[in-house]
This record gives sequence, C-alpha cells and structure tokens, in this order.
Amino acid sequence: MKLVTAEQMRKIDREAIDNRGIPGPELMENAGRGIAKLIIQYVSAEGDEPVKAAIFCGKGNNGGDGFVVGRYLHEAGYPITIYFMGPVDKLSPDGRLNYDRALDLKIELVEVSNSADLPDEIDDGFIVDAIFGIGFSGAPRGLAAEIIDFINSQELPVFAVDLPSGLNTDAGQFEGAVVQADCTFTMALPKYGLFVTPGRELAGEVLIVPIGIPDDVIDGFNLKVELSTVDKIAALLPERRPDGHKGDFGKLFVLAGSANFIGAAALTGVSALRSGCGLVKIGCPQSVQPMIASHIAEATFQPLPDVGKKGVLALRGLGEVRLQAREHDALAIGPGIGQHHETKELILRLLTSVETPMVVDADGLNALVGSLEILNEVKAPLVLTPHPGEFKRLVGEAVPVEIHPRIEMARQFAAQYGVTLVLKGSPTIVADKDGACFLNPTGNEGMATGGSGDVLSGVVESFLAQGMAAMDAAVTGVFVHGMCGYFAAEDLTTRAMIAGDLVDYLPQTYKYLDGDDLSSEHTC
Repeated sequence: MKLVTAEQMRKIDREAIDNRGIPGPELMENAGRGIAKLIIQYVSAEGDEPVKAAIFCGKGNNGGDGFVVGRYLHEAGYPITIYFMGPVDKLSPDGRLNYDRALDLKIELVEVSNSADLPDEIDDGFIVDAIFGIGFSGAPRGLAAEIIDFINSQELPVFAVDLPSGLNTDAGQFEGAVVQADCTFTMALPKYGLFVTPGRELAGEVLIVPIGIPDDVIDGFNLKVELSTVDKIAALLPERRPDGHKGDFGKLFVLAGSANFIGAAALTGVSALRSGCGLVKIGCPQSVQPMIASHIAEATFQPLPDVGKKGVLALRGLGEVRLQAREHDALAIGPGIGQHHETKELILRLLTSVETPMVVDADGLNALVGSLEILNEVKAPLVLTPHPGEFKRLVGEAVPVEIHPRIEMARQFAAQYGVTLVLKGSPTIVADKDGACFLNPTGNEGMATGGSGDVLSGVVESFLAQGMAAMDAAVTGVFVHGMCGYFAAEDLTTRAMIAGDLVDYLPQTYKYLDGDDLSSEHTC
C-alpha cells in the first residue's frame, strides 16, 4: 500500500473530484461511514450495548468527517454529542453541509467558543478526534490546544480521524498539544507521519479506510514508497507443500561466529530454521565449533581453518566456503565473525566469486568499509542489513533523522550499488536497485538489544534459501522480525526483552500470518 505526504493526498483528492467527477461530499460520506463502521466493530467487542460517544470537530474538512461519523453512530443507536469549534458560518462548505444533516437528525450539537463550553469530564463511552486533518501544520493554539488537552485528560478510548490532531502528516512530529489516540482511521492511503516516531506511538493502531478513490487515480501519481502490510506479507510467505521434504524448503550456509561472538551464529541459525528453512549448515572457525554447536542442535557444521589460535576465520578456508556456497540455496555472511584482516579478505573475495544469493550483516558489512566499489562486481542477488552506525561507516555520512531524506539516501545507495538495502531503524526502510522502497511499520524499542540483528539476518536468509526474491525476502523478514517484537513485548515488556525472545515468538508470528482472519484494512 502506497504511502503519501499531505501534498500528495491533496492532489489525489483533487484529481478524483475535478477530473473523475467524484463529489467531495461523497468522499467525505464514504470516509465517515467507513470510520463509524470500524468504530462500531471496535467498541462492540467490549460489550453489547451502545455506549456514549463524544465527537470533537474542527472547522475544516476533518471536522466534516467527524459530523458524518456522528450521523452513522447515531443511526446505529449510539448516544452522540458533537462538540464543534464555531461559529457555524466558519465551517468549511462540506463541513457545514454535514453539520446541517446532523442538526436535522436532532443530534446533540454543542458549539465550543471557549473552554467553558467543554464539559467538566466525559465519564463514559469513547471520544472521536476530528479537529485537524492533513492540512494542519505548526502548533495548535488557543481553543484548539485546550480541546486537545481536554481529550487527553479523559480516561477513555480515543479514535482519531485521519491522524491525531496536532501531528505533522509528513514528519510524524508535533509542536505543542497533540492527541494521544488508541486507534487512528486514516483515509484512502497511509500517511508517513503515522509510522515515524513519535507519530507511530501517538496514532495507536492504524487502520486504512477506503473512500472511493479509483486505483488508477492513485497509480497515476507514481508514488515511490510502500507500506508493508499484514496482507502483503502473509501473501509473500513461501508455500509449504504437504509432501515436501527438507531439501525442498531451502538449504542455507551461514558463515558466522568467532571466539568472541559465539551466540551470533547460533541466533542466526536457529531463527533461519524457525522460519521454515529445511537445512542450515554453519561454517565457523574450527576451534569454536563445539561451543556454537552446544547452542543449536538442529544445524550441521562445516569447521573452517582458524587464524592461529585466535578463533577467527582464516583466508585459506575460502575454497571450502566457495564449495559450500555452490551446494546451498543461500549464503549468510557476517554475524559474529570479527574484523581480523584475513577474515575481511576472505569476505571480499567470496562476494565476487559466487552466484548464490547472499545476506551480508554485522562484521560482513564492516569488511566492506573502504571497498564499496567491490559491490559492483557482485553477480549474486545481495541483501545488506546495516544499522545506522554501520551505514555511516560504509558511506562516511550520518543517516538523517528525518524520514524523507533517510528514504532517499537508502534508495540512492541501493540503486548505485545494485543491492537490496535494509536500513535498520525506527522505522526500517528496505530499498532495491530498481527503485522499489518499503517502510516497515512493525517493531518496538525492546528490540534494541544485542543479537536482534542476528535474528533478523536468519529470517531474511531463510526466505532467500526458500526461493524468495531478494526484495521480497528482505521486506518479509523485516516485518516478521518486528511482529515478533510486538508479541514478545506483550508478554515480557520491552524492558525485559532479549534477542533470543524474538526467536521464541517466531512460531506465534507465523501462526498469526497464516491465519484466515486477516483484514486488508489492517497495517500491523
């Protein structure tokens, strides 16, 4: 599903209205009806009886959406009070139209001219925030800020229309007051700001509400970045043939481990197996193989020459590694291998001498520092998975904090070097050499712990070994990895999570993705 900025969404709306003959009030009607339907589904799960709803509407079209939501909730039997920022003659034309319709239905309408017009509290039900939409920028002032503070002071569920009021649509940042929502219903297409910290935390669960804009209108704008969604990822997962054997589900060779980083190889291997890979063989220094093997019973091993007694990979093992690469469906390079100069040289020679799809992570990336030009000699599909620090070492430039320049940096790198790039972060961005780019909505701060990247590598490598294209494997692996973080946090808290927990929650994640109850409106 394509991501949009505020300006792109405005242009898409105008195209639908001006050149496709879809009236603005019809789009607003579709939006409000769709949101009301989702709210009813959401709150009915809590009980059978309709509960009170307080809807706060601004003067623009976001407020107009709120009036429509109120009408449909009223028709469904919910007791409704709509608080709107007056006066009435300052409402947008479509907002005024739907104000009048609500008035005709004798819905309780309260004009809020100052904070004294607000109730002391709302002691039951839920709140709908329809104050500001995508056209808002800057900081809410005066009465708007007071209403936002009032909403946040109520201990009730809050549903935001399009995005939480006060949030910047494009940057996911805010100045001053901003609504803290439990769920955000965003219209037509997802907006960047809903998936960038702190916007992603302020938005709560995000659901996409179709409003009747034709697909070809959206396609005509050639939007560059997509949001990974549950439905897309579920559809990408490799099929599991009932009559399949272990060789049918991919063979992965993992070049990993050293004396100081025993766990990295094991985490990578077990996460690959937990992601459906039929066979995993770990190539590691001979001296540390028994220690790694004690952490993973299901893998096989290829002991490789050490550098002296240092417990790191020696260059003279290159021939054996090349042989193993040819005998496997995918190759993983880097977790815990260290930075000895012989190991680095082994990696650089390996990259240009095999055609097996590869994932390069951790110290495999560090081996590329100062030698990026070698990537243009690689013949195999190649996935790189740097975190911002590793990427800075590669390119000599810090990764921007702002989402749009970060996306552009990732896309340029992927195109320049002909790779699939997983630029890890919050959010993680996946870009490929052909210009495709995905923003990942899953994950949390509990995953910021040593070894988490090794688990991600194992998942992506597993999908590569099972025959997925590099971009699909990367996008799917990143999403799955983040979902494991969600499930782990629910049981363990983000404070207590460690990397091994992500492996433990892979089964629950796949059980969810393989389920039959997925909705195309869900994004995470």
